[in-house]
Amino acid sequence: MVAGEMGLQFWASFGLCALVALAVAGCTEANGNVVVTPEEIDDVLVNPGMGWTTFHRFNSDHTPEEYPRSSIAYFRWYWDVLEPEEGKYNFEVVDETIEKARENGQKLAFRIMTCNGTPKAPQWYRDLGAPGMAFNDGKSWQPDYTAPIYLEKQAQMIAAFGERYDGHPDIDHVDIGSMGRWGEWHTSGTGMETPPLEVQKQIIDMYLEAFKETPLVMLIAQADALAYAVEHGTGWRADCLGDMGGFSKTWCHMDWYPQQLATADVEDAWKTARVVFETCWTMQHWHDQGWDVEEIFRRALAMHPSVVNNKSSAVPEDWWPQVNEFSKKMGYRLVLKGLEHPASVRPGGELTLKMQWENLGCAPCYDFYPLAVELVGDEGPACRLTTGADLRKWLPGEHEVTETVKLPADLSVGQYRLRLAFLDPHTDRPALKLAIAGRDEEGWYAVSEMGAAK
Repeated sequence: MVAGEMGLQFWASFGLCALVALAVAGCTEANGNVVVTPEEIDDVLVNPGMGWTTFHRFNSDHTPEEYPRSSIAYFRWYWDVLEPEEGKYNFEVVDETIEKARENGQKLAFRIMTCNGTPKAPQWYRDLGAPGMAFNDGKSWQPDYTAPIYLEKQAQMIAAFGERYDGHPDIDHVDIGSMGRWGEWHTSGTGMETPPLEVQKQIIDMYLEAFKETPLVMLIAQADALAYAVEHGTGWRADCLGDMGGFSKTWCHMDWYPQQLATADVEDAWKTARVVFETCWTMQHWHDQGWDVEEIFRRALAMHPSVVNNKSSAVPEDWWPQVNEFSKKMGYRLVLKGLEHPASVRPGGELTLKMQWENLGCAPCYDFYPLAVELVGDEGPACRLTTGADLRKWLPGEHEVTETVKLPADLSVGQYRLRLAFLDPHTDRPALKLAIAGRDEEGWYAVSEMGAAK
């Protein structure tokens, strides 16, 4: 059934009062039910697990006029920083970054890298006689990714970081790194061949074993490795968003992405796991090149991204309207279109909520946030009731949701405001902003009223 047909059937089931409710906050029908149509808003929403990231910076490092507000701070660290001495891990740099991100209302995403233009494998590792090779320039050096000692030492480090950080409530996702320049899963410009698929799978397995709760994303450079990672539950990540011919007049990343996804047969991975992009150069570079930002965003949305890193580079001033519209479509955007419930309930009885939600974004929310309702009286919240709704299943489009919750037997007789929120499972506080009016200072949405009578 198409979304429009679902909507017509939904409202038709409510009768005339639902039509009246399109113009007012609520309406009580003769059958004793209340039908509410919340007011939709058009604001850019900053929500967990989606949107723009800061890069080696935090929200406080930018003004809102320079860079979009962000829920994710993205960092990358080299092996020599994270394990300066064999078996001694620099957890402090991660912990300090998590704390700073938390102060800025952000979660951390990170990648571990072992190679760049200069040696980034620690000196102690090279002193072990570990094999590697110089780049074509004769100066830089990268480890031999196929060497048993490399796989052993990387596995030990990834396991240590997984033991400490897997499932951490302040970590949004982890890139599968540890291979290639900047951990990007390519060896371009180095003279070294890409390691065989068997070795690539070993590196992927290190992360799969270490991070069983924290979401992982896989670079798309190697199609077979990408297919293997996605098959085991990861999302995917692509660098160079926006490249419309900066490397070649006959080839660009924006054309290559869908081809690579088709080769790996992972076009539908977005339905269950994150899609993350990083811009090629910066948005200002696109502007300077005269590239069409609306066309770039259109192509990006076709691949259902939730997260984009623009490297903390300022947005070109005249592109803010396009950036804001893209921000409203990236990731998830939840609207409560309609709510029906009894006008009056009995203590100890049941409360049935018939809801119509719409996800106006291009992807679902991949993390679980329980949907809770509270009945609030003159003295404050009288009860909190958690539904079984699972927003992770809400792909773009409309969703009819019916939830029945049990009311406490000691609920006092009286009138109550009904408010709802998606809660952070770690704090039990409202976590998500909705595209409707009525959000209070605590993050709840007061959407209706009802009575309790014996």
